[in-house]
Amino acid sequence: MADVSDRAILRRFLLGLAEGMNAAAETVDGIRGTMLAVSRAYGQPDTDILVFPTAIIVQTGSAEEGRVALRSTLTPSFRFDQIAALYALLEQAKQAAIEPLEGIRRLNEIGAMRPRRGWFVRTFGHAILVTGLALLLTPTWQGALVAFVLGAFIGLAKLVRSQTLQLVFPVFAAFACALAVFLIAPYVEIGDPMRLLIAPLATFLPGGVLTTGTVELATGQMVAGAARLVFGLVQLALLSFGILAAGTVVGVESSRYLALTASDGFPWWTAIGGVLLFAVGNFLHFSAPSSTFGWVLLVLFVAYAGQQVGQVLIGSTVSGFIGALAMTPVVLWIASLRHGVPSQLTFLPGFWLLVPGAAGLVGFTEAIGTSEGLEEFATALTSVMSIALGVLIGTALYRVVYRGAEEIAAFHIDVPAALAEEEEPPFWARMVPGTPKSIWGGRRPAPKEATSDGGTGGDATSGPPSQAGGP
Repeated sequence: MADVSDRAILRRFLLGLAEGMNAAAETVDGIRGTMLAVSRAYGQPDTDILVFPTAIIVQTGSAEEGRVALRSTLTPSFRFDQIAALYALLEQAKQAAIEPLEGIRRLNEIGAMRPRRGWFVRTFGHAILVTGLALLLTPTWQGALVAFVLGAFIGLAKLVRSQTLQLVFPVFAAFACALAVFLIAPYVEIGDPMRLLIAPLATFLPGGVLTTGTVELATGQMVAGAARLVFGLVQLALLSFGILAAGTVVGVESSRYLALTASDGFPWWTAIGGVLLFAVGNFLHFSAPSSTFGWVLLVLFVAYAGQQVGQVLIGSTVSGFIGALAMTPVVLWIASLRHGVPSQLTFLPGFWLLVPGAAGLVGFTEAIGTSEGLEEFATALTSVMSIALGVLIGTALYRVVYRGAEEIAAFHIDVPAALAEEEEPPFWARMVPGTPKSIWGGRRPAPKEATSDGGTGGDATSGPPSQAGGP
């Protein structure tokens, strides 16, 4: 890969891979580590990469002859089938098993992939996903039915692919769902209207963004972490605006945000059905490959069981910490298996099930719409922090157990080759005859032999000096 054009193609390949991982909601640390591993596989260990949520910079070559490629990215989020195809390509790239030019073509194919399932199946999958989550949040038959209808409506509306509409669609979805829920709440025992609203809006909640941003801040990635946190909070504010606008139209008072007492609750085992429906909905709506369903279901049950244990031990506010702590090693273990699945395919549904964004949306809305909402908002932030801390500690524990403890990298700056001082060989090396700076004298050059045409040369198998012995 020493040729200039080959390095340019490799830079483009690395940019494309990093942009795809950004679309798969990977952390900037994870993207950078993967790209450096790919670069080493292609014989370019002097590559450096700088990753932000919306920009990527790749440099190949040393400081004297390095070249930089920059890409600003606002790629929409990948579906699960696209994420699976991307990580399969990454595995090939880590082994240099695919040419960079062919890899770029494959990236373009992944970006243009059509969903594996038709519009009706994806819409029905979204309705099933929302219903499963509603069974966990508002355990009433009426609430589950309302959630199914709203989930089908949102799933159908999400089929429209427009960058302009996607900017305002979360606000519209929050307004429409809140309007329907607030209108029927006085007449139907749907439980807590605010918690029921979480279910149809689940795929808009920035729970993964908030958790990823918190983890990045905790690991020292201040720019990326702060940017994701601000973006997540703005998303919550927009969703809250839609809910409050609907409440203003209907004339909702602060007391109407309180839960209604249900006359017929669900038995405890209904939660198992809710988790199962949630997994099936994810599988259908996001066009996940068939091989991922069992692994996703396993992670969801582990996350939910951990959250329930945490609720008993330390309370509901930070119960997500136990859920995330239990889920994270399982996710990383599955990703390390030969027939496992990429971590993002199991992490994202687990985040949605723990709903860190749900607590934030409820707290944000009540902080504005009621006089006693600041306490709820602080509780929501505590919930997000606890889940992020669980992910962080779970990842650290997995790496210690599976890979062994790693030392902190030493601070080091490379000196330009033209200014670098030649390293003095150790004393024992200078005692060996023929070595550089040997006390017995340096290695003598081989005598040149005259050729038949008056030039000089070696034996028949020798190549040019730059190939045989280096510069």
